[in-house]
Amino acid sequence: MDLEADTRAFLEEKAQAIRRDIVRMVSTAASGHPGGSLSAVEIITSLYFKVMRLDPACPDWAERERFVLSKGHAAPALYAALAERGYFAVDKLVTLRQLGSPLQGHPDMMRLPGVEMSTGSLGQGLSAACGMALAAKLDKADWRVYVLLGDGETQEGQIWEAAMAAAHYRLDNLTAYLDYNRLQIDGPIRDVMNPEPVADKWKAFGWNVLSVDGHSFKEILAATEEAQLDKDRPTMIICHTVKGKGVSFMENEADWHGKAPNAEDTERALAELA
Repeated sequence: MDLEADTRAFLEEKAQAIRRDIVRMVSTAASGHPGGSLSAVEIITSLYFKVMRLDPACPDWAERERFVLSKGHAAPALYAALAERGYFAVDKLVTLRQLGSPLQGHPDMMRLPGVEMSTGSLGQGLSAACGMALAAKLDKADWRVYVLLGDGETQEGQIWEAAMAAAHYRLDNLTAYLDYNRLQIDGPIRDVMNPEPVADKWKAFGWNVLSVDGHSFKEILAATEEAQLDKDRPTMIICHTVKGKGVSFMENEADWHGKAPNAEDTERALAELA
């Protein structure tokens, strides 16, 4: 896929803004998950600013395409994308995790327009996305469903029940992205519960499987286009990413999975993201 220079520049600018938003949000809240939010930025930016058909002024538009953040702890990345896309004012992002704020620690579809599914209990988002995709099939609707999984999340058994169901029902309108940064809260995923061989597992369940650099807009968008053309089966796009991407001292450090930066860390991070 040829990605025009102005399109790439636009997406890169949005991704950088989302990363700054994530750092500010988690810092202000003194709580949250920066590492896995930062690793998912290019995936989420691609979907909200290039791929998905949506209308921020009408978040319940029936013909919209759906996104499910199965790894719900990466809510700061989703909230930042929604705000930057125009669902609500960017200045509300700093209310993350505050009492009464709709920007809860994990997404709540009953509190925030634009959130398609309440997530946080790992392993459940893919099942919900399968249900949405099946509903679209039954209604003969042309909207698609996109879902983002964490690599540690695939240690959950429900993921594989959903994977089997998606292939069984030939949900070719479902595209999943695996944020494969290889770290979870307790350390390297290979030490906690090794999911390898990842690609072979999804292929064995009947999925079309693609592998990309999860920080390359060109590769993410090309794979997404390829997924849209594949018929009779869902697609898994394995995105090789870096935990804490964009902030040097957070990169590839499991400690930043669920730790908020202090004032000094925040200043340093924002300087790197300027």
